Amino acid sequence: MSLFSSIRMASNALQANDIALQVIGQNIANANTPGYIREEVLLAPAPTQRRGKLLMGLGVEVEAVVQKIDLFLEERLRGSVSDRVNAETQENAYMQLEGIVGELSDTDLSTSLTTFFASVAEILNQPESISVRNLAVLQGSTLTTNINRLAERATDIRADLNDRIIDMAGDINRLIGTIQELNIRISETESGDVSTSDAVGLRDQRLQALEDLSKLINIRVQEQPNGSVVVYSGSDFLIFGGVARDVEVVLDSDRGLSVADIHLKATDAPLNPESGELRGLLDSRDEVFGGFLDSLDEFAQTLTFEFNKLYSRGQGLNGFQKLTSEFAVDDAELPLNQAGLKYTPVNGSFQVTTRSRMTGQVETTDIIVDLNRLGDDMTLDKPDSPSLVAALDAIDGISASMTADRKLSITADSGDIEFAFGGDTSGILAALGLNTFFSGTSARDLGVNEVLSDDPSKFAASSGGIGVDTKNAIDLAAFLDYPIPSQNNATLAVLYDRMTGATTQAASISRAVADGARVFEETLRGQKLATSGVSLDDEAVRMISFQRAFQASAKYIATLNELFGVLVNL
Repeated sequence: MSLFSSIRMASNALQANDIALQVIGQNIANANTPGYIREEVLLAPAPTQRRGKLLMGLGVEVEAVVQKIDLFLEERLRGSVSDRVNAETQENAYMQLEGIVGELSDTDLSTSLTTFFASVAEILNQPESISVRNLAVLQGSTLTTNINRLAERATDIRADLNDRIIDMAGDINRLIGTIQELNIRISETESGDVSTSDAVGLRDQRLQALEDLSKLINIRVQEQPNGSVVVYSGSDFLIFGGVARDVEVVLDSDRGLSVADIHLKATDAPLNPESGELRGLLDSRDEVFGGFLDSLDEFAQTLTFEFNKLYSRGQGLNGFQKLTSEFAVDDAELPLNQAGLKYTPVNGSFQVTTRSRMTGQVETTDIIVDLNRLGDDMTLDKPDSPSLVAALDAIDGISASMTADRKLSITADSGDIEFAFGGDTSGILAALGLNTFFSGTSARDLGVNEVLSDDPSKFAASSGGIGVDTKNAIDLAAFLDYPIPSQNNATLAVLYDRMTGATTQAASISRAVADGARVFEETLRGQKLATSGVSLDDEAVRMISFQRAFQASAKYIATLNELFGVLVNL
């Protein structure tokens, strides 16, 4: 090996140590840069050369500058990020739900329920007072308003979650485009024999974009030999090298809301992630708030129908002279339990009482509601068959007919006659909305019957006749703790406790899941920091090592320079 070869070897050493020091400087400069992956110099012995019978080395060379990264750990970390964002999204949804339910506040539904039934009980103390009955009507209106407001707030939050899903399609497409572009640039930079190093800056950007995408949807990433990555969502690819597939918003209807789903534009297949913010938003919209609204509707329907069944058996201080049912049938010639009523009547009977205001004469007629399917069941108004209109119209003193919109209308034949109802075992009065307290069929439209709001004297406190007693009010006041057969004998209070208890329990579980997801992610980030993070102490040690090597190489060159001087002077 000649002095020239020695100089070449020394030059290789200087260059290698200079590059190593530059990489160390890059690491130190980015020690606090989010998403930065520590770089590392790969050194290898330089090629040998033959000198006589000897093979002499040419020192060292830099093979590549690469990132110190664990791809398997990165995949696990992206999965933990998706799980954490999903859990936190649902945790926040339950926090909002607990806030609007407000079970421990003065405006919660349990307080409204207690106040309403207490006002009904007050009628027992002053049965002749219309103002006391009016107070019960007003408290009932307050209860229904609070249920309406709770449903409206839940619906508003559900709509807001839906808007966030719509906006997310744009965010997903933006990140897909960014990763696609970086794939192309990385492939161009790293491909062929141009370089064996990683396109470190571009890879850092792509790694951050992949993590941002994993916050929205869970993804699976496979790196290709050319440096590009394939990104999958489920079994569908979103990015394949330089090819990207965008997503789009598809609208559908669900529980009164125009809901958005995100589909792959190329295949129209729904994007159905297992985790990520999108999964959290979908579950929050459809399961958390959608499920709560279903429970609230069921509670409101139970309150309405079961309370009205009991209420409709009674009579007020005054009877009716004209009354039209709240609900219409879909088909007047079908049996009443198949006619499309929201609340379904059963086989039974009820009474109609007529009274002369002048003479006080009372007549009571039993109406059989035949729905036993053993013959011609009762319809609303089918010609030449048992119908409710015909049965009521046959009673002296009143007339019955079906309106153009298929509702039942009952009218007294003279101003002297008033009528009332009682003893309903079929539920037909509550199903049609005749002589009822509550109106509506859901939490959003629940209200107090307008007839009662206009004339509180018609509050049905009596069960023995118009203005006779308060026996029906006794049952109504105790309804909160009344076993409901259709609910497996659970009381209304128990049903409400179940609804709020389910919300509280689910909220507690969501917090525990979110806490666990946060801890797991932090554990993986700690592992990543140990592998890919920059330690200033370690970099300082490496810097001193390469600095000494650089100094030794420089001194070696100085020594060779002296030897050249000796040769020249010979």
